[in-house]
Amino acid sequence: MAAEQQVMLLTGASRGIGHATVKLLQSRGWRILTVSRQPFSDACAWPAARENHVQADLARLEDVERVAEVVRSRLPDGKLHALVNNAGISPKGPGGTRLGVLETDAATWTHVLNVNLVSIALMARALLPELSAAKGCIVNVTSIAGSRVHPFAGVAYAASKAGLAALTRELAHELGPRGVRCNAIAPGEIRTSILSPGTDELVTQQVPLRRLGEPVEVAETIHFLCSPASSYINGAEIHINGGQHV
Repeated sequence: MAAEQQVMLLTGASRGIGHATVKLLQSRGWRILTVSRQPFSDACAWPAARENHVQADLARLEDVERVAEVVRSRLPDGKLHALVNNAGISPKGPGGTRLGVLETDAATWTHVLNVNLVSIALMARALLPELSAAKGCIVNVTSIAGSRVHPFAGVAYAASKAGLAALTRELAHELGPRGVRCNAIAPGEIRTSILSPGTDELVTQQVPLRRLGEPVEVAETIHFLCSPASSYINGAEIHINGGQHV
């Protein structure tokens, strides 16, 4: 009998960490359903990418249930083995400046919190039957900015990621009895296309390993948290930052 294929729903798949995660997990036999506010991109040149993509703007909370319905229709046996919440936004001011409390209006707060926090709670709730059927797992992508003031990440982003760390603990507590684990990863400075000016200096001064992280290093940790090797890890937040948090 062939082994059951593992199915993952990954939000924020179109670049950076999400892109690397899709490629790594597919190379290890997973089927990946992706969600992005962007339409399908031909740059996502992995097998079955177009038919496994769902376009949705998670700032619109009404889109969450639509995404869940599409996912259910694409699960052959009603099982979702992993939900990876990687989508996130970090708005900037003019010239890429950091948005502090005084520069952040109510609309920005609502937009960031909906994408980075509230939609994640709603997605987990909507897909709990499918996750529970698979004894699956949830991985939330937080940030080093959720636990310390960061020179580039704005206040709404930082608060949303701190909230997501708390949500991870709540989900681990509430869903554990249903056989669903929930953990988080907190990346630091990762080599992606959206690095802020000044990152090289920050890495030299604050990161003990004195280098940027690579997206595949984050993807490997996500794979670990979705694998049997982490079967007794629940409610954890793993720092992926070269020691920047110490």
